[in-house]
Amino acid sequence: MHVTVDVKGEDTYELELEAVAAASDRHDEHTAAATPTYADLLRAVELSPHEVSVLVDGRPVPEDQPVESDHVTVLRLIKGG
Repeated sequence: MHVTVDVKGEDTYELELEAVAAASDRHDEHTAAATPTYADLLRAVELSPHEVSVLVDGRPVPEDQPVESDHVTVLRLIKGG
């Protein structure tokens, strides 16, 4: 599945969920890679769940929930220094 990750005010990323799953370390040797979570998507775009909120259809989703949407919006909670 193709997923668009829109980091508001910054970049937009186009990711293949299968590639994110393959990069995830949450699989065992007897099964295919687990369904990626929103935290896995964040890791793929080099963001931490501690610094952002993930929104699907304008509603926050837990980062440990499996990805079920093809468009994700990410809002940074802290920016700058």
